[in-house]
Amino acid sequence: MPLTDIQIKQAQASTKDIWLTDEKGLRLLVKKNGSKYWRLKYRFQGKQKTLAIGVYPEVSLKDAREAVSEARRQLRDDIDPSAIKQEKKHLSSVSEIELFNTQARLWWNKQKGQWSEGHAARIWTRLNDNALKTLGKRPIGEITPQDIIRTVQKIETRGALDVAQRVLQDIRRVCRFAVQTGVLLHNPASELSGILEKRKTSHRASLPREELPQFLRDLDAYHQQGRLLTKLAIELLVHTFVRPGELAGARWDEFDLEEKLWRIPAHRMKMKSDHIVPLSRQALAVLENTKPFSARFEFVFPSERDRFKQMSDNTMRMAIFRMGYDGETKGKSKANPHGFRATASSILNETGFNPDAIERQLSHMERNGVRAAYTHHARYLEERKEMMQWWSDYLDSLKNNGNVTPIFKKQA
Repeated sequence: MPLTDIQIKQAQASTKDIWLTDEKGLRLLVKKNGSKYWRLKYRFQGKQKTLAIGVYPEVSLKDAREAVSEARRQLRDDIDPSAIKQEKKHLSSVSEIELFNTQARLWWNKQKGQWSEGHAARIWTRLNDNALKTLGKRPIGEITPQDIIRTVQKIETRGALDVAQRVLQDIRRVCRFAVQTGVLLHNPASELSGILEKRKTSHRASLPREELPQFLRDLDAYHQQGRLLTKLAIELLVHTFVRPGELAGARWDEFDLEEKLWRIPAHRMKMKSDHIVPLSRQALAVLENTKPFSARFEFVFPSERDRFKQMSDNTMRMAIFRMGYDGETKGKSKANPHGFRATASSILNETGFNPDAIERQLSHMERNGVRAAYTHHARYLEERKEMMQWWSDYLDSLKNNGNVTPIFKKQA
């Protein structure tokens, strides 16, 4: 018979300790001195064990039963409730600085100055969603390679191979930071290369040149099925071929419409240096068409849900997929916002524009130090202005004619 509160209150032991039995293995030990202790008898891996739940009345009958239910759930998951209790007791004595989530935050705060705002936010979100929920509250010195393997393989099993690889890299870097600061002696993630299935390397889907005319016409009609501001964002992206995150975070104060220049500050750039984007007549027209929707806000392309936040990078990608460029629509290749950079680079190089000017416009990091200084030289700005206007005119000709004519070599 299940116990009642009245029975428990009235229970007394006269000459020796007595046991009162409730349901699901819950028992109450009544001592001769009047103290009453909740206990749960259970078996784990073939051994008889006892879990101390607490003292009555600090732990009520209801609380004790809930503790038993939780312990039973842990046993179904092959977890020893007594071990969990000991771990919690141990964690209460561990200093905050030793916890994995503290070390992760310290590492991230140190590194984020080297990243763009968007990149830093993505790394923290990835860590928080995939690692901190399982490892965060544990002392970093007690995390084993097997703990890390279980964490990343759980991500792998849901099919997110790229995320699993990146989370493993993040954990490795957090642990390396902890070693360097003296919190950790050895990096438990240092020897885990090869534990995950190798993901197939694929470049960001770029649209084949012959599909550009139809894509541009589809984009022209996108406002009939989607948000007009999203269409304008993709148009500006195609005309400027900046990185999607750089466009999504564009602010009105970065644009000098009289000089026809877009100056993206270093903190928003992947390569951490200021970037100048010459604006063609067509790009300026897109901005003029955008003003009625967002000129009173900070961001050129604000979020639909919150006008004081920028549009998500994913908004443009989903719009392109909705237009049929998702890799599943017959007659249309898969495309994504970042892929237009490769398309533009290929066409401009084949046309005969200066490769250094193209690389500078793409804001690529040049490995050769001498050439890097050379490509950043101001004289390329005039070349880039001419090149960007040619590019927009070329896109217009494709959209209006529907034919990809052979590209002549631009005269030097």
